Amino acid sequence: MSERAVRCTMVSVLALRRGATPADARVLLVRRAGSTMAGTWTYVAGHIEDGEAAWQTALRELGEETALVPQSLHATSFCERFYDASADCIQIVPAFVAQIAPDAQVRLNAEHSEFAWLPLPEARERMPFGEQRLLLDHLREEFILRRPHPALEMGVGRQGLGIGDSGLAKAADSG
Repeated sequence: MSERAVRCTMVSVLALRRGATPADARVLLVRRAGSTMAGTWTYVAGHIEDGEAAWQTALRELGEETALVPQSLHATSFCERFYDASADCIQIVPAFVAQIAPDAQVRLNAEHSEFAWLPLPEARERMPFGEQRLLLDHLREEFILRRPHPALEMGVGRQGLGIGDSGLAKAADSG
């Protein structure tokens, strides 16, 4: 019997703006502009580089794709799973939640053509894959309706590694 490999080569990042009530919370979606899934709405995601921790990838990809700097970054207990036909393997994708200040400005790179801060029900409707919709459900239950456990904090917010004052380079150097 032949087995398929299980790999973890990428991460997902949900950029979140909390509101006064759970209904006021917004998640950032970006619309793909490149050749891979062009026109599809999704959240920030990217590949882990050699020597990089998954949380560092989350920070780097968030900065590269949106120029956003999180107030805090949390791991989740959720990992997306899918079959990657190009590599004939199962991909496991850890998800992170980046808390974003209400006044932070999004500046997209060439990978995306537009963005939208959406309430969870609308964001969920735009997701093309079941695991993405499940991740948004997890976001609602574990990060909007309740506060995440402190053990999930990556310690990279403005008080952690100086994110926001000197940028992502300092976070990468400190990791």
